Amino acid sequence: MATVEALYKELTAEWTKRPPNTPKCGQLLEQLKVALVKLSFLPTDGTDAQNSKKQLLLARSVLEIAVEHSVISKDLLAFERYMSQLKCYYYDYAKIIGESDNKYKLLGLNLLYLLSGNRVSDFHTELELLSVDIIQHNQYIKPILALEQYIMEGRYNKIFQAKSSMPAEVYNYFMDLLVETVRDEIGACIEMSYEKISAKEAAKRLNLRVPDEIKAFGEKRQWKLEGNGNYSFTDRSIKPKELLPSEELAEQVLSYARDLEMIV
Repeated sequence: MATVEALYKELTAEWTKRPPNTPKCGQLLEQLKVALVKLSFLPTDGTDAQNSKKQLLLARSVLEIAVEHSVISKDLLAFERYMSQLKCYYYDYAKIIGESDNKYKLLGLNLLYLLSGNRVSDFHTELELLSVDIIQHNQYIKPILALEQYIMEGRYNKIFQAKSSMPAEVYNYFMDLLVETVRDEIGACIEMSYEKISAKEAAKRLNLRVPDEIKAFGEKRQWKLEGNGNYSFTDRSIKPKELLPSEELAEQVLSYARDLEMIV
C-alpha cells in the first residue's frame, strides 16, 4: 500500500501542474493500474469493500485522473475503459466511500462523449441512472441535456454557440467532436435540399468562417465545386422520375371501394 500511495502522490503532483506533464502522468497511471490490481482493484463483495475503504478511495481518485488524462490524450478507447471502471465506484460503492466531488463532472463528460458519437440510445440509458433533480439542476448534467434537446429540435446554431460555454475545460475535446457530427448532419441536409449553393452560403450554414475550412469540408464530403464558386448537388438531390401505374392504382381503388360497400 505504501508503494501505491507514493505513486499516487507523485501522480497528483504532476497532474496539478498547468499544463500537466501528460506523458509522465501516463507512465504513472500504468504503474498504478498494475499496483492497484494487487490490492483488490475491484473488491468482489461488501465485506471486502468495507475493509478496504482506503484502497477504494485511492482507486477512484486514480481512475478520475485516468479518465481526464485519456481525454487530453484523445484516446477514446481508454476513456471508455476507465469510465466503465469508474462508474462501479460511483454507483456500487457510493454507500461505503461516499460521493466524489468529481462525480457529476465526469458523468456529464461521459454523456457528452456519447452525444458526440450520436449514441443516443446509450445516452438515455446513462441518464436513467440519474435523479430528476440532478438532470434538471446539476451544473454539469443540465447543459449536456440541453445539447441533446437542440439536436432533437434541429437547432444546430445553438450547438455552435454552446461550444464556448461548457462547464469544464475537459469538455472541449468532445464538444469539438459534437460540432463535427452536427456539421456532417447539416452537410447531408444541404446535399438533399439544394441543387446548387454558393460556398459563402454553405459556410454560413455550417458556421465556418475561414474559406479554407469550407473548402476542406467540401473535399471531405466530395462536393463538386464549379468554376463560379458554387457547389453542385444535381447528381445527389434529383432522383430519376418513376412512372406511376395509374390504371392499376385506379382499378385497385375501385376494388377496395366495392369490397367496402359489400362489408357495409
